[in-house]
Amino acid sequence: MADSHNKGEEPDLAALVRQVEEGLLPKLELESIAPHDPVVVRHLPKPWKLLGAGNYAAVMTHPDFFRLVVKVYAPGRPGLEDETEVYRRLGRHAAYSECYHTGKGYLILRRLSGVTLYNCLLRGIPIPRQVICDIDAALAYARERGLNPTDVHGKNVMLQDGRGIVVDVSDFLEEEPCSMWDDLKKAYDRFYFPFLHHLPIPEFLLTAVRKGYRWLGRRGCFRMHS
Repeated sequence: MADSHNKGEEPDLAALVRQVEEGLLPKLELESIAPHDPVVVRHLPKPWKLLGAGNYAAVMTHPDFFRLVVKVYAPGRPGLEDETEVYRRLGRHAAYSECYHTGKGYLILRRLSGVTLYNCLLRGIPIPRQVICDIDAALAYARERGLNPTDVHGKNVMLQDGRGIVVDVSDFLEEEPCSMWDDLKKAYDRFYFPFLHHLPIPEFLLTAVRKGYRWLGRRGCFRMHS
């Protein structure tokens, strides 16, 4: 049974739920081919637009509901209940989205806008130190609420108006330690800030770094760019 959160804050929520359950889900073709690869959207009905896809789910938006996104889990992929619990614990925080509704196989979330740190590197967009500080503070906040921030990497955090935000919290109930964010901060201090903060970095180099990271087999951090 669906469970709604903070209904009063989004007047179009009920209308969006109808759009999802009557217009999107019956026509959506979503497939998970491999556990560690992004899910594949075979068909997305108009006027829905795909914003992105991860290992478990795809995120979509409808032009009539620009403040909200719908995250649909691929058939057979776990995690929806855990992600709902993570958002419940986080409550309202400037660096995170909010969950307004949990349905069968999908979540409705507040939309976050910005540029991922990964894309900042590709485009040569400077990443201010304030972004690193904001994300550090956001992760500390999550730990205070009994969560374990995991899988925090360059594609899961964003630069938004000079500040840092966290986009994906789906793995925050994992128990294994993860050093991804600490490693990213070390790279920021040692290489990015002194030498590279105004230079675009070729994608092949970032891919090589990602593959090298996976090869090293950092404990609990095998999905650097999921």
